[in-house]
Amino acid sequence: MNAADTSFVLVSAALVMFMTPGLALFYAGMVRAKNVLGTTMQSFILLGLASIVWAVAGYSLSFGSDIGGIIGGLDYLFLNGVGGEANGPVDNLPHAAFMIFQCMFAVITPALITGAFAERMRFGAFLVFSTLWLILVYSPMCHWVWGGGWMGKMGALDFAGGAVVHMSSAAAALAGALVLGKRRGFGREPLMPHNLPMTILGAGILWFGWFGFNAGSALAANGTAANAFVATHLASAAAAMSWIFVEWHHRGKPTTLGGASGAVAGLVAITPAAGFVGPMAGIIIGAVAGVLCYGGIMLKGKFKYDDALDVVGIHGVGGTWGALATGIFATMNAKGLIAGNPGQVWIQIVSIVATWAFCFIVSYILFKLVDATIGLRISEDDEVRGLDVSEHKEAGYQI
Repeated sequence: MNAADTSFVLVSAALVMFMTPGLALFYAGMVRAKNVLGTTMQSFILLGLASIVWAVAGYSLSFGSDIGGIIGGLDYLFLNGVGGEANGPVDNLPHAAFMIFQCMFAVITPALITGAFAERMRFGAFLVFSTLWLILVYSPMCHWVWGGGWMGKMGALDFAGGAVVHMSSAAAALAGALVLGKRRGFGREPLMPHNLPMTILGAGILWFGWFGFNAGSALAANGTAANAFVATHLASAAAAMSWIFVEWHHRGKPTTLGGASGAVAGLVAITPAAGFVGPMAGIIIGAVAGVLCYGGIMLKGKFKYDDALDVVGIHGVGGTWGALATGIFATMNAKGLIAGNPGQVWIQIVSIVATWAFCFIVSYILFKLVDATIGLRISEDDEVRGLDVSEHKEAGYQI
């Protein structure tokens, strides 16, 4: 074991943990005041729920011995054998350090989905869906890419979660938006953010935590981690700028929400590529992501689905572009198109299609199953009152 690597990964795990409360603020500022606590709770409580699911079964299903390239075995059920020894997937870290770092990814991924069904899902149904999704969607995806499954064996490049985190959550978000239907008043009345400074703060926390997300995925305090850190920062910077410039041209004014959204879009897009591309490629990937994701949020208007907080437009479009861009720009630790390996682009395309198809189909079935058994959506009266009162008997603000 390496003490420096262990310290670095544990600090990175703490940074990724902090991203989930950051996401809670990012999302909560964009909903109406009557839903601020309900929206915050959907992200925050996953620090509890997802962590327990991960410890009991999710980690083993993700990183246990490979079963047919599809799922991990039960080697680590209830964290059996997962302790301070270097007997895990990487030999420079205590097994527990690797496990808890990956745990924080499992926490934030279902939290990302909540942006699509914001302001209208029952809390109990959310808990049931999230539990099933972590076991039946996230764990297989994690195994496919990082745990010795078929996608990793095929050679798909995903440094820190373009497929595992962003495309998977976006596919589930799209399924959720379609199954739950539109918010009351969607398209007929303004559904305005109630606290954009809260959203900006959340975006800043996400940007900060993302250094642990991406640089930490090197799993060592080394040059790859440093490169991933730099590429991550520059991609986010470029995307924030490109988003506000295209918004300025399209809408006449650059907005604070646009700046925050652009920064997150860049972070999403660089995630699969961070350890494989240089700083200048990071700028290109981020700049393109800002433009593409700005266009991506227009999809819900065109196709008439209510993705309340633009999970599909940012994480879906950004994650897809990032995965494809990895196949184009990879020059470090792997070779892509510009390094003379055009076949990598095709591998990335296969991984993109497989991720979207699997995650959307299974998520759609899970949403339908939960709806048929306990019901997904709050009543119309409760939607008028808001999640804070109807689901939690609290108020975010005292007037």
